Amino acid sequence: QVQLVESGGGLVQAGGSLRLSCAASGRTLSDCIVGWFRQAPGEERLFVERKFVSAINWSGSSTNYTDSVAGRFTIFRDSAKNTVYLQMNSLKPEDTAVYYCAADYRSGGVVLQRDPYAYTFWGQGTQVTVSS
Repeated sequence: QVQLVESGGGLVQAGGSLRLSCAASGRTLSDCIVGWFRQAPGEERLFVERKFVSAINWSGSSTNYTDSVAGRFTIFRDSAKNTVYLQMNSLKPEDTAVYYCAADYRSGGVVLQRDPYAYTFWGQGTQVTVSS
């Protein structure tokens, strides 16, 4: 089992930056894919409503982003700290959401997934609020 804990959320003005962290314990993140998802306010707290943001493979050599964040967000990992980060720049009010990180080991960390149902382990989420 792996436990994931997100941190780094908060309130920021439009145009600002935040760095989210996804720290793991109980198992290494070095052989899994890690994804970031978000769920906007007003949406029902259903698993299916978690929208893909970004994912990274086991080595960090391959990443994927949803179109709305490409060029503004960067996902990267620090294996020594067993942590994956999401650097968010040029934030917009529409980025306001609860952000979740998730891990999946079934492909050996190779196949990037955009479907939340492909991920086995989830953190509790961190709130990001961007004011206009």
